[in-house]
Amino acid sequence: MAWLAITISAYFLVALEMVLDKFLITSKRVSHPAVYAFYSGMLSTFAFLLFPFGFHFVEMPKIIVSVLSGMVFLYGILALFFAFDKSEASQVAPVSGAFTTIATYFISSLFLKERLDPEHIIGVVLLVIGSLFISINMFDKKEKMFFHGFGKSILAGVLLAIAYTSFKGFYQHDRFINIFIWTRLGLFLGACSLLLFGEWRKPILKSLMHFRSPQKEHYSASSLFVSNKALGGIGSILLNYAISLGSVTLVNALVALQYSFIFIMGIILARWFPKTFREKGDRRVIFQKFAAIILITLGVVLVSVKKHI
Repeated sequence: MAWLAITISAYFLVALEMVLDKFLITSKRVSHPAVYAFYSGMLSTFAFLLFPFGFHFVEMPKIIVSVLSGMVFLYGILALFFAFDKSEASQVAPVSGAFTTIATYFISSLFLKERLDPEHIIGVVLLVIGSLFISINMFDKKEKMFFHGFGKSILAGVLLAIAYTSFKGFYQHDRFINIFIWTRLGLFLGACSLLLFGEWRKPILKSLMHFRSPQKEHYSASSLFVSNKALGGIGSILLNYAISLGSVTLVNALVALQYSFIFIMGIILARWFPKTFREKGDRRVIFQKFAAIILITLGVVLVSVKKHI
């Protein structure tokens, strides 16, 4: 069960990264979600430092598929950043994660022939229900039931599921380090491809000008961004390693833990940054989210009860 401890640690770091992502994007320290995705892809090149620890060349078809899966992952996080720009992190992450779990289950069953025990299936269902329950507006009639950015959250979940399932398939036929490096190359090329779109190219190029005439606030934002991506990078390595050890469906299902971490962090940070972390303080809403966390916890217990087939 080493994959379980690694997965929990990974999701805590990724949750912390997402909360800081939300802070940087909505506080306008980063001008545009595409800018954020661009630099996230650029920083993935630090994975190339792992060259001496297991990198080697593979057949061209495998290179192409590995790079494409990395590009899909980049566009998945881009959709996630667009959703963060408009909605609460504690809403976006659960919906994205729920659809990542659903899509991963069907894709891995179709292509990787993964099969789950009945307990696992019930656990995944509880995780999905809890994930949606934590994000849907049930009490405020002035607001829509589904938050702004709901569609982008679904898109992010599906794209990330395609990427994660592809990664798992690659890990079954090659060393972890080698696959990790090739897919990070895909993230880098995906970031470069953002420059092909005019509406995204302009803010990205404008952000690059700040490096020529940096100001104090740019130093501060850049330092926080790099530190945040370092945390996310460690979390990503741990998560990919957990996927290589265990079931991709079960690892993605445990993303529900990440929602709980985000929810708790959001409540704490809302006291200092109420405009950025707009967690509603209504008792009914708090009860709804805690009930969702209970469902999530039960799902985690069932998912981890015994080894998958």
